Amino acid sequence: MEFPKPEISFHSNGQTPGNEVFSIVIPSWNNLPYLKQCINSIEKNSSFKHQIIIHVNEGTDGTINWVKQQGYSYTYSATNAGVCYALNAAATLATTKYIVYFNDDMYACPKWDWVLWEAIEQNNSPLFYYSSTMIEYEKGTNNATLSPYDFGKDIDSFDEKALLDFIQNKALKTDWYGASWPPSIVSKELWDKVNGYSEEYSPGFYSDPDFSMKLWQQGVRDFRGFGKSLVYHFKCKSTGRVVRNNGRKTFMKKWGFTASFLYKNVLHVGEPYTNKTLHFPKNIAYFISKLKAILS
Repeated sequence: MEFPKPEISFHSNGQTPGNEVFSIVIPSWNNLPYLKQCINSIEKNSSFKHQIIIHVNEGTDGTINWVKQQGYSYTYSATNAGVCYALNAAATLATTKYIVYFNDDMYACPKWDWVLWEAIEQNNSPLFYYSSTMIEYEKGTNNATLSPYDFGKDIDSFDEKALLDFIQNKALKTDWYGASWPPSIVSKELWDKVNGYSEEYSPGFYSDPDFSMKLWQQGVRDFRGFGKSLVYHFKCKSTGRVVRNNGRKTFMKKWGFTASFLYKNVLHVGEPYTNKTLHFPKNIAYFISKLKAILS
């Protein structure tokens, strides 16, 4: 079933750009308590001032009224627009050189942005894609996360003090290869060049590896996650309500190989960062991946 293209309205707060460093886009779907906590953590724990842009899906839980009252720039759809349409709409209101994609069920830890900014300054090139490291309360299949460290499975059980005590002055995780999901940062120049997230993946599953592949085609080889840029993640408070698209098949038909090959053999997701140059191997795994795509 094809995902319907939503009607979206655009609402800039009209403020003249000042000293904001990043433009942070946050899609939210009737998840107001988490959205409030997410934005509060960004404003409280960031080292710099940032522009915050929210895409409000429905907003029937009071989100739309709250966003208006707070004076944030926002985009709005009366129905769920999914991730791709939401991000692309919100990004059009960005006024800085860098776009950060945040989920509303995340808590930004202190200096999360300083680490990313420092890496960007040292890189001195727009050809990068960086991510923070997610702390999660249960062990999953993603070895790029810091888990299992349970500081609350939901907003009511969240132990903020214990989390902040835990991360203070600790080398919890090394930097890692394969940045490909939020919180993620890319230059606006690159975002515009690849036209943001591909809307054929709506509501959004497998749009992350697709975005990484589009950046790869533009010459990006620096896909890096940072162990000292941390967020706590409550995990799928919105995506659990979505009817999933067959993004796996869409990816294979578009690129001619599997997303798992991209993550494992090209981006080396979760492997410790060693400053080696990533390349695209034409090995046995590649041809098996191509065969899977042909047969899909």
